[in-house]
Amino acid sequence: MNMITDAHHSGKLAGAFEGSHKPALAGGEFLTFRLGAEEYGIDILRVQEIRSYEAPTRIANAPPFIKGVVNLRGVIVPIVDLRLKLGCEAVDYNEFTVVIVLNVAGRVVGAVVDSVSDVLELSNDAVKPAPELASSVDTRFITGIGNVGDRMLILMDIEAFLSSPDMCLISEAH
Repeated sequence: MNMITDAHHSGKLAGAFEGSHKPALAGGEFLTFRLGAEEYGIDILRVQEIRSYEAPTRIANAPPFIKGVVNLRGVIVPIVDLRLKLGCEAVDYNEFTVVIVLNVAGRVVGAVVDSVSDVLELSNDAVKPAPELASSVDTRFITGIGNVGDRMLILMDIEAFLSSPDMCLISEAH
């Protein structure tokens, strides 16, 4: 986990993903995680910590992708299942299931993922534009595709994704 802490404080990506809804393609350090067979990458600067999954306290009338809340050292943190929000089939949580604790728009949010892979540094040349898809496919939060050897990473603007109005996590005041 020192890699995450070191990357978080290194500031290498400071500003690369801030300001615009569809950030310019930029390399940098990304935390990679899996949802089923797909591998995703998010800006390491948004990651606060990685925790093992613990069942949250369910909130009445919350959307199905909001699993509930946990108390993290005195902070009540909403837990979002990224599988459900991204339309992947539901799976049973296991010993590899983790929660990535993120700091987005000044708020702490937990994201449930199948597993965390590693921290990768991608050069600008390794990041390609996201493909243009039919309008029925929501690609607003895909910032690009990262190529690492034979691996392809779907790079997400996790702050814009979790801050979007349909997530019900961040108030309009932010």
